[in-house]
Amino acid sequence: MEFDHSTSAGYLINHVARLFFEGLRKRIEPFGIVPGQFPALLALWQKDGQTQKELVEKLDIEQATMANTLNRMERDGLILRKDHPTDGRAKIIWLTPKANSIRDDAYRAASTVNEMALADLSPDEREQFIDTMQRVIRTFHED
Repeated sequence: MEFDHSTSAGYLINHVARLFFEGLRKRIEPFGIVPGQFPALLALWQKDGQTQKELVEKLDIEQATMANTLNRMERDGLILRKDHPTDGRAKIIWLTPKANSIRDDAYRAASTVNEMALADLSPDEREQFIDTMQRVIRTFHED
C-alpha cells in the first residue's frame, strides 16, 4: 500500500496547523504569551470568570493539558484563581489586568496570521474553506 502525504487530508491539516502555530507564536511572544495559552485566553476574553471544567468542555482540551496551561498562565501573571462561591473544590479563573491589556494586540496578531494564510484565496474561497473545516470538525464530534 502506498501513502501519498501530498493528498492526505490529515497530513495537510497537521502541516497547516503547524504553520499557523509558528506564525502565531512569532507574533504573540512579545506579549508574554504562547500559542498553547491562546484558546484559554480567547475563551476568557469572551467570558471572564469560568471554571477549569467549563474551559475544558468549551475548548475540547484534555483536563491535564488545561491544568498545566492554567498553571503556566497563573505563573506568568495572566490569570487569578478564586474560590468558587458554592463548590469548595472548584476555582473560578479570572483574567488579570495584564491579560486584559494585551487582548487587542493578540487579536490583531491572530488576524494577521489568518490574513497572511488566506491571502491567496478569494472571499468566496475563504468562506468555503472555513465552512469545510467547520463541517469536518462537526463530523469528528458526531463520532
